[in-house]
Amino acid sequence: MNYRYTRRYAGKLQAVIFDWAGTVVDFGSFAPTQVLIDALGGFGIDIHMAEARVSMGLAKWDHIRALGDMPQVAARWRAKYGHEMSDRDVDAVYEAFMPLQVAHVGQYSQLIPGALEVIAALRAQGISIGSCSGYPRIVMDTLLPIAAERGYAPDCTIATDDLAAGGRPGPWMALENVVRLGASDVAACVKVDDTVPGIDEGLAAGMWTVGLSASGNEVGLTFEEWTALGPSEQAARRAPAEAKLYAAGAHFVIDSIAALPAVIAEINARLARGERP
Repeated sequence: MNYRYTRRYAGKLQAVIFDWAGTVVDFGSFAPTQVLIDALGGFGIDIHMAEARVSMGLAKWDHIRALGDMPQVAARWRAKYGHEMSDRDVDAVYEAFMPLQVAHVGQYSQLIPGALEVIAALRAQGISIGSCSGYPRIVMDTLLPIAAERGYAPDCTIATDDLAAGGRPGPWMALENVVRLGASDVAACVKVDDTVPGIDEGLAAGMWTVGLSASGNEVGLTFEEWTALGPSEQAARRAPAEAKLYAAGAHFVIDSIAALPAVIAEINARLARGERP
């Protein structure tokens, strides 16, 4: 006779793993996108903000590669240089991009309203705070002290080039947070992100996933621009962002980190019922 035993974690959440830009800092996720525009502009290639946002969440080299593979951007590169963008060209753009990103990441990385209060509430519940990013370590080493001065210091931060296995959409950065934070089960962890690759990452790691629509890459407005919109305009901007994140598999989608406490309570209730992500 065959027996099948299914282990079900029924405790409370132990860790929340946050993305950075568009999630905890940089409402609208402008630091990575605007700097990509500036870097490619230095090569005589004009790209639009909407184009820069398409592959957000990937490691920055991969993001540049994805941009170069977009038909319209590829056509501009070919018209300028007479050939397709090669990996060597991607390397050159990346080399130009990195010092710009380091120089300007702090300029855009103000904390998103409500972030500090929510993180304090999570810590009060005994929940560890993890983080990971599409930024490489050199950018994170610049951003971490700036964020700390502004009141945000996660318990763990994994950059996209910290691990040999790579970054998103794979699960490795999220799982490294699990290891370093000492969480006993991936079902006790939540991944919070504003991009599809970030949601993919959390799902691949076996975690609960929460997508952020208004504060992130998909809506792409500053906090001031967002709050200046009327309810119907916000709804119109929110709807496609929500749909995209839900289509990626997000368990929940909310406007910003400020609305996270209610989701945490719901996940704890579902865990108590024996549910898993």
